[in-house]
This record gives sequence, structure tokens and C-alpha cells, in this order.
Amino acid sequence: MIDQNIPVENTANLSPSSDDVQADKEASGSVVELLERIASVVLPIAVALYAVLYIGIEEVYAVFGISPQQAGIDQSVLFGRLMGTLVLVLLLGIPALGLIVGLGWLINKVTFGFGEKLVGGIRKRPWVAALIAALWCGATYWGFFNFVGDLDLTIMIVIAVGLGVLTFLVPFRLLRRKPVGRAGLKVLVGGLTGLGLGFLLILQLSYGAVEVQRTGQSNLLLDTLGFQDQWAILKNAEDDKPLYDGRWMMLLGESEGTYLFYDCDKLDTFRRPIETTNLGSLQLSPEREEGFTCGGLAEGQ
Repeated sequence: MIDQNIPVENTANLSPSSDDVQADKEASGSVVELLERIASVVLPIAVALYAVLYIGIEEVYAVFGISPQQAGIDQSVLFGRLMGTLVLVLLLGIPALGLIVGLGWLINKVTFGFGEKLVGGIRKRPWVAALIAALWCGATYWGFFNFVGDLDLTIMIVIAVGLGVLTFLVPFRLLRRKPVGRAGLKVLVGGLTGLGLGFLLILQLSYGAVEVQRTGQSNLLLDTLGFQDQWAILKNAEDDKPLYDGRWMMLLGESEGTYLFYDCDKLDTFRRPIETTNLGSLQLSPEREEGFTCGGLAEGQ
């Protein structure tokens, strides 16, 4: 038999070294840490925003003198509509956040690193960091105060600064003493930010609903929320003849065997039984001539 010198593979080097394992752990840890940091900011904002937007939907339908439940909007429908609004906010918020990060990077480069040193100095001074967070939280009440009453800009600034300094400064400083307190501070600031954004969206939703009532046209925010900008000509179910002189009516919803309509010409909201009403010539977001406003027949009465 011929002896062949078969080289024996050295399997010792096939096992990962301790440096490689440590590097993998650090990379994995950095990714998890990054996700935890993002979640600690995004989740409180999203939860608070979702909670406040329910009030916004009630305000939209209150313009027409009804509640969301009367329009057939239950919790499942409401959840889907609010998620659509959150997606819109997310699509707008990500570019805004990227723009802020880009501006921060540009300022740091232009100032030759002074911006980074300034941020680092602020983080090392608990009172300064607490003051900035307190002023930010005070500013988040701007939307709430505008929602409950129409205030002057100067008064709003005074209220925001006073509220932030008097109610948030000392508690925020105390929270920054320990890691648990700093984590809680992030959640609190994120939640108040979500509430502030929510009340700003409520104002825009209310203005949009008033605009629909006045002009019969919806906007992008209402469409994203799932508001029905659907118009129809009502017909009698027995003989299929047009009702109300064949005028267009906006369908607000249906519930408990009845339709809810908005009469743009008379600025009136009314109900009709489903079994006696046929919907004809349905249209979504119909085009209006320039300068069209509702209430033509209401003004003539």
C-alpha cells in the first residue's frame, strides 16, 4: 500500500476568535440600544397622539351636529382611521427629523465642532437640560390652549414659559439624577409632545370640517382620517323618483337602519330610513366651480 501524506486541516483557526465574538456582541448591542432609544421616544408620542385624535374625530362630526357613533363609526373603524392618520404623521415626521439632523450636522461643520461641544455642555449641566425640556413641554400646551380658547400669541408665549418653568423645571431636574429618572423623563416629554401634536391636528381637523360645511369640499387630512366626502342624489325606494328636487346630498354615514345626510344647500343635517331611500349617482370628492359655497337655499329662506 502506498502511503499518502494527506495534510490534516487545522480546525483550530476555524472557530471564531474572542475578538470577533466581542465585536459581534458590541454590534448587536449597539443596534438593540439604538432601537430602544428610538422606541423610548416614538412610542409615547404615538400612543398620546392616538388617544387625542379620538377627540378630533368627535370634533369633526360635531360640526354637523352628530357623533361618530351616529355615523356608524365603531371602535374597529375608528382604529383603522386613526392608524391612517398616524401613518401620515409618520411620513411627514421622518423627513422633518432628517432635515433637523442634517441642519445640526451642517451647523456643527460650519462652526468647526462648536455645535457638538455646545450640546455636550448642555447635557453635562442638569439645570440647563431640565430648563430646555421644561420649556418644550410648556410649548406643547399651545395646541391645547388654542383648542379650548382663542388666545393672543404673546399671551400664549407667557403661559408656555411660565407653565414650563413653574411646573416642570424642578421635577425634571430631580428626574435627571438617576438613569431610571432620565428614562422616565424621555417618556414624559414624548407623551406631552404627542399630546401637543394631537391638539394641533384637532385644530386642523376642526377647520377642515368647517370648510366642508361651508364649501362642500374636503382636504387631505380629512381624507386620510377616512372622512366620507361622498355625495349622492336621493331617490324614493318605491318609485325611484328623485327626492329634494334631485339635489346632491353628502352621505355622513349610516347607523341603526338610517342614513345620515348633510344638505349643503340648506346647511342642514338630517336622517332617512335605509329601506325607503335609494342612493343614486354616487360621487367621491366632486369638483366644484371656483368660489362655490353652501347655503344657497338657506340664505333665501
